[in-house]
Amino acid sequence: MATEVETWTTVQKHDGVLSFDDDVDMDHPYCDEDEAALEAEVNGNWTPQEKALHEARLKAKAKRRVRKSSSRSESLSESLSGELADGDSHSPKGKVPVPNDRKSRTGKGRGLPKKGGAGGKGVWGAAGMVYEVEEPDVKDPNYDEIAQGDTVYATVVPELDERELEKTVNPIVQEYFEHGDTKEVQMLLRELNLGHHKYEFSSLAVSLSLEGKASHRELTSRLLRDLVGKELSESDMARAFDKILKELPDLMLDTPEAPQMLGQFIARAIADHALPMAFLDRYKGKVDCDHARAALDRAAVLLSMKREMVRLDNVWGVGGGLRPVKHLVKEMNLLLKEYLVSGEVKEAERCLRDLEVPHFHHELVYEAVVMVLESKGDTAVKMMCKLLQAFWKIGLVTVDQMNRGFQRVYDELPEINLDVPHAHSIMESFTDLCYQESVITKQLRDSCPSRGRKRFVSEGDGGLIKN
Repeated sequence: MATEVETWTTVQKHDGVLSFDDDVDMDHPYCDEDEAALEAEVNGNWTPQEKALHEARLKAKAKRRVRKSSSRSESLSESLSGELADGDSHSPKGKVPVPNDRKSRTGKGRGLPKKGGAGGKGVWGAAGMVYEVEEPDVKDPNYDEIAQGDTVYATVVPELDERELEKTVNPIVQEYFEHGDTKEVQMLLRELNLGHHKYEFSSLAVSLSLEGKASHRELTSRLLRDLVGKELSESDMARAFDKILKELPDLMLDTPEAPQMLGQFIARAIADHALPMAFLDRYKGKVDCDHARAALDRAAVLLSMKREMVRLDNVWGVGGGLRPVKHLVKEMNLLLKEYLVSGEVKEAERCLRDLEVPHFHHELVYEAVVMVLESKGDTAVKMMCKLLQAFWKIGLVTVDQMNRGFQRVYDELPEINLDVPHAHSIMESFTDLCYQESVITKQLRDSCPSRGRKRFVSEGDGGLIKN
């Protein structure tokens, strides 16, 4: 009979009906019966029926606590969930779900303040709290680019490849050889997207200058000096000269003097701090090409000479129009004197071209005519006429320059006559010879001033002899 009563009590408790003993247990949660049950659990003497009865009592206690206080239920649910997260489901302290609980199960919110929080009812957050500006998420499905209002449109310049780079850079360098303005080149480079081919601009500029004049090489050295630190770095410059050293055998096909010129370029770049000082050191004992070794040796010699770091500013000489007029006049005088001694027209032509002053060739004509007037004998007259005729045929001296040179002599002939009494007669004979050789025009020959014959004492006005 006792067994049937005990079974009925257990079943009823599974159905959710509470007995008077449960109320007593709620008022006195730790009674002697519970202590005995705990001792029995520890000793392992629980029967299955006793174990089920004990679990039902724990569930009933948890339900009564939820109903009794909603505030206490939150703290109780947190403690029970924390304690039973890793616990055994058969233990007395199992996980108990809390009905109508809106608290996040993850324990993490969105990080925003609760409505009605520290600021009071209807206020978001505490007074004086400053929130960071939320950046719009581009990956958000509701993201609208037009609605943002801060859209900035920028021009995207595609990166140039090797072929396009050469087609673009060559005109820039050729124009720079004409105007010599490094700032304009910097402005044009900023508009280009050279990318990782930036160093090739320096190598192309040096290669083009090797085929040009000494003034072009001087302008290229100045350009490299001005670009370092602004558009190019020392590593870019070193990489450019590495490429030129590898291409040196091909460059020698068009420019046999390329190794010596490249050595001067390297020395000038190091002196201008466009190349690092250790550029030559990393090539010692590592160069197999004879031409590259000759270029590096030339640079080392120029840098090792006493005070040569200062003199390297003129390693290419003073180019063309940058030279003083007195220096150009002196060079032309030496050119004409050497020609009178050697008689080589080709050498005189080469020296005149090396001066790179085509706009100043009228000075050569002037100096040649004056030298004829001051010379003795007919040898200088014939040789100068031959030289002017050669320059006229190849177009080295134009019609305007020839006319201007002779006209300057015509204007100064009275002063020259003070030192050379027979200047007028020599001038007339020289102009006649030049006209016969098609060096000057008939109009220029006719404009030659002639000195009038002095009248005798016996001659009166009009050429009549006085009685």
